[in-house]
Amino acid sequence: MSRAERAKAYFLEGYACSQAVLLAFTDVCGLDETTASKIMLPFGGGLGRLRLTCGAVSGMAAVIGMVFSNGENSSENKKKVYAIVQELCGKFKAECGSLICSELLAGMKVPVEVGGTAEERTPKYYQKRACGDMVALAAQITEDYLQEKGVL
Repeated sequence: MSRAERAKAYFLEGYACSQAVLLAFTDVCGLDETTASKIMLPFGGGLGRLRLTCGAVSGMAAVIGMVFSNGENSSENKKKVYAIVQELCGKFKAECGSLICSELLAGMKVPVEVGGTAEERTPKYYQKRACGDMVALAAQITEDYLQEKGVL
């Protein structure tokens, strides 16, 4: 199973979009599933259902930080990691048209509710939104980059 398929499977199990992407890379990031899930939960729904940056994009950025940051608070470390995140976000945006959760949902003709509680994950929920495909895309973009850089 590819990491994109794994990420989508996590999403379809009920994990938030942000969690699903990082969970597909826990082995590379040196994280256990529980820790990864806890870290990324608040980023789901475009950051706590505020419909800001897409959670799949946040998950992608988290993987990049875990793999390519050296842990230093130096401008060089930040410059390197930010450049990678910007490159991968550009690829995601080129495919999906936006990095913003509310804009992505509006493009799917899904009513955009800011805040509140997460919807129950039902077959109807998954039918009306392409979030699973965006999770898979974010994971694929990440996997391709990691392969290109010899990490995978």
